[in-house]
Amino acid sequence: MLTSEIVRLDLPQILTSLPGPRAKALVERDRNVLSPSYTRDYPLVASRGEGAIVEDVDGNRFLDFNAGIAVVSTGHCHPQVVAAIKNQAERLIHMSGTDFYYENMVELAEKLAAIAPGGVARRVYFGNSGAEAVEAAMKLARYHTGRDKFIAFRGAFHGRTLGALSLTGSKVVQRKGFGPLVPGVFHAQFPDPYRRPEGTTPEDHAVSCVRAIEEELFRTTLPAEEVAAIVLEPIQGEGGYVVPPKVFFEELARLASKHGILLVFDEIQSGMGRTGKMWAADHFGVTPDILTVAKGIASGMPLSAMVSRAEVMNWGPGAHASTYGGNPVAVAAALATIELLERELTANAARIGGHILDRLRSWPAKFKNVGDVRGLGLMIGIEMVRDQATKERAPELRDRLVAMAFERGLLVLGAGRNVLRLCPPLIITRDQADFALDTLEECLKSM
Repeated sequence: MLTSEIVRLDLPQILTSLPGPRAKALVERDRNVLSPSYTRDYPLVASRGEGAIVEDVDGNRFLDFNAGIAVVSTGHCHPQVVAAIKNQAERLIHMSGTDFYYENMVELAEKLAAIAPGGVARRVYFGNSGAEAVEAAMKLARYHTGRDKFIAFRGAFHGRTLGALSLTGSKVVQRKGFGPLVPGVFHAQFPDPYRRPEGTTPEDHAVSCVRAIEEELFRTTLPAEEVAAIVLEPIQGEGGYVVPPKVFFEELARLASKHGILLVFDEIQSGMGRTGKMWAADHFGVTPDILTVAKGIASGMPLSAMVSRAEVMNWGPGAHASTYGGNPVAVAAALATIELLERELTANAARIGGHILDRLRSWPAKFKNVGDVRGLGLMIGIEMVRDQATKERAPELRDRLVAMAFERGLLVLGAGRNVLRLCPPLIITRDQADFALDTLEECLKSM
């Protein structure tokens, strides 16, 4: 009697060479009509998704450790989110919340105000994307303070619209050819505990980065009284999933308070349960004046929010608006998402993320090309280096690892110059986490 191998629907299955015939044909069609500015690391042509599994047009199944670029926090097509979208779409799709009122828009604003870090009174502005939330934060900071300058950090990614791009300090290709950008943005050093000066602790390095703003930037180039806001990702995303020590935030808060500067946390990638707490800020004990939110807020529907202290949002009618921001269908998805995050998924991110990090800690000793491993919850970075002693970055090895993982059914992407990022849906199981790590270990051994 013949027995067939049991197929695990929660794990990958590759049926064709990659890309398969249908995928290959669609990639060719894409090249003829889509913007060449899009970045595609490998030829995945997605057809459907369920949970942490994505199926391509040829029937190959992949384990998604990107979560649609940290967006589908509840996994692909979570039944509760799908039901919320369907129910709302059958009743009302659009009226424009900037001119009229929606009950669920108020409900979501109340929820975000309640769960925002710090427990202070908040007001909420809705947009469609992370970049829009950042643009809104920049405008509000200027309006509220009457100042026009900003401090951002090298390695940061805040978006590609002109204001957000002016804050971005990640890759020169993102800025090249688009000047002049918004004036008055100054970039400071972000503390990377792995790449700190020899003989210093991570805490010493973090303090010195803030002191450089105060003792060099403010004394030579930038009057402190002209700075509207300091804008930062609590954990840098595009910059390589860099986690600074707590003292960095304490020092920034001290500096901002001393000079009347607003503190803006860009939690577009790190928020909504990804780090094992609702916000990355919750790990560091500092309350931002303004918070920007997007990506995981609505499990794939286009929505963002700019959440500020209530007293900071003092602009009047017409000062800023968005036709589609707070669309009722996207809002319904967000309410369902937050319910799932609060009920189980944020805790799962902490639990499974801890398991992954426990396994990763041995990798620098096992693999000569693995440098630092770091992260919080399910926001985890693995540095690829040419040499552990010199910490020389090895972007080509990272890119090779990404491609090899794809061939084995695992979807991962890079971040920064040489970091592999792991940001799966917050629903992943321990079996799926172990499959991903086993796959990466197999790739590293073969490299």
